[in-house]
Amino acid sequence: MHLYWQEAVINVVLLIILTAPHEFAHAWVATRLGDDTPAFQGRVTLNPLVHIDRIGTVILPLLTSLLGAGFIGWGRPVYTTTAKLRGGLNGLLLVALAGPASNIVLALLFGALSLAAGAFWHPAFFFLVRGIRLSLYLAIFNLLPVPPLDGSKFLLAARIPAVIYTEIARFGFVLLLVLFSATSVGIYLSHWSDWGTIAILRAFGW
Repeated sequence: MHLYWQEAVINVVLLIILTAPHEFAHAWVATRLGDDTPAFQGRVTLNPLVHIDRIGTVILPLLTSLLGAGFIGWGRPVYTTTAKLRGGLNGLLLVALAGPASNIVLALLFGALSLAAGAFWHPAFFFLVRGIRLSLYLAIFNLLPVPPLDGSKFLLAARIPAVIYTEIARFGFVLLLVLFSATSVGIYLSHWSDWGTIAILRAFGW
């Protein structure tokens, strides 16, 4: 069995870098919408140590990348109080979408930085290109409507009964493992991330 050590380590390092802005975006938007819960929990910060989940940010992405089995990863969830959010469940959806949106912004930022890196230091260029791809991958991955991912908030915004959402959430982790091990979801996410990466690089003149 071939183990992808280099790819696995790079993916985990990049995930740690990308997790902080992603979770900060959730916390910041929730605060702007009137919910002080993230502030009380100390989540309105870009400090990556606050947002790292030992399993979701390190162990699982390391294993899936190492085995070449796609990529699954997440940060420590930012908790919000829906009753405090302006717009209620619609506000909750905005908070959820802030994370993937931050990944798209970061992908564009990495694309801009790649211009300078490509001219002066090729290893940094390839690292940034991998960052673009992973950031786009995380944006798409998190939009899957499976708890605890951000996309699951579409279900709540669609007003599905809370009891049904709770039942789905109980098996969310298992559903993700099945999706990535028994279907082509991981392959599609990789392809879409590759296409997006190429589009961003071309937009910046590569």
